[in-house]
Amino acid sequence: MQGKNEQRAGLLYGIGAYGMWGLVPLFWPLMKPSGAVEILAHRMVWSLGVVGIALLLVRRWAWVGELVRQPRKLGLIAIAAAVITVNWGLYIWAVNNGQVVEASLGYFINPLVTIAMGVLLLGERLRPAQWVAVGTGFAAVLVLAIGYGRPPWISLTLAFSFATYGLVKKKVNMGGLESLAAETAVLFLPALGFLLWLGARGEATFTAGGAWHGVLLAATGIVTAAPLVCFGAAAIRVPLSTLGLLQYLAPVFQFTLGILYFHEAMPPERWAGFSLVWLALTLLTWDALRTARRTRAQAARLAKAAATAFPGPVSASPGPVPGSAFPGPVPGSVSAAAPGPGPVPDADAGAGAPERAPTS
Repeated sequence: MQGKNEQRAGLLYGIGAYGMWGLVPLFWPLMKPSGAVEILAHRMVWSLGVVGIALLLVRRWAWVGELVRQPRKLGLIAIAAAVITVNWGLYIWAVNNGQVVEASLGYFINPLVTIAMGVLLLGERLRPAQWVAVGTGFAAVLVLAIGYGRPPWISLTLAFSFATYGLVKKKVNMGGLESLAAETAVLFLPALGFLLWLGARGEATFTAGGAWHGVLLAATGIVTAAPLVCFGAAAIRVPLSTLGLLQYLAPVFQFTLGILYFHEAMPPERWAGFSLVWLALTLLTWDALRTARRTRAQAARLAKAAATAFPGPVSASPGPVPGSAFPGPVPGSVSAAAPGPGPVPDADAGAGAPERAPTS
């Protein structure tokens, strides 16, 4: 009974995390007249404060000493910080410039980009269904490029930046809160310096926009950290397959908002491109579920054979099977099936869990 309650709580945490990432396009327009770069700088500064308080409450500071003694890991953190800066900044700009639908596409195609990067950079081998999914995704990008009259550069930049972020995070192998704290610490001084420079020029909107505007800018720290905390709580309570399906909620919400709330245009060729992307993701999901099912069945047969051959308690653990997990950066998603959004295993979630954290 307790296990069921834990899974139910994990499901709610997961829905909360991906729901917040999916609804975040409603938040960024409230920041106007602040520009995307100023909003991004505030997000970096206030996120460090919020995450620092969270770490203080849970008393998790031992990792700081270990991190400063590892120059290679510090370098990877700096790369992750630079890449997520591109992702965050472009996403905010896209939302505030009427490109929510194209931004959502970036997180839809993120798992396909992650798989392609795994083949090209890591020499990974794909199953036939994965090849078909990647090929279908490539065809979708071509169709959308024809429809837009240009490559969907916002989508591609978001997808590739988040996939790269996930790849770096996989090598860093730190918990979600810890890694976000380290990344925002790297970004803190440049961001603060930019805000002070804006203030000196009389162009800052933090105080000029009124008290409520200042509160909203400060709230960017909570908007960044809250979904991450919920994701971490979900990742330790629900199966990876469940997280793999939940992570589609964020781009679905964003896509829906783009059409119904922001009233962005969706001509037939754009529908055709998105339909191909959804077909590719359906193939990817079906293949992942089928592989996971086969892996469990094989583990059960091995456990039964071991029990027969060696009577007594036997613990059978199949271990990770290449390509069997849902793609995800770690969240947010990086063989992730998705967002931010969106993956790279989170140390708190276990290997293969999609980390959709710092996106959108």
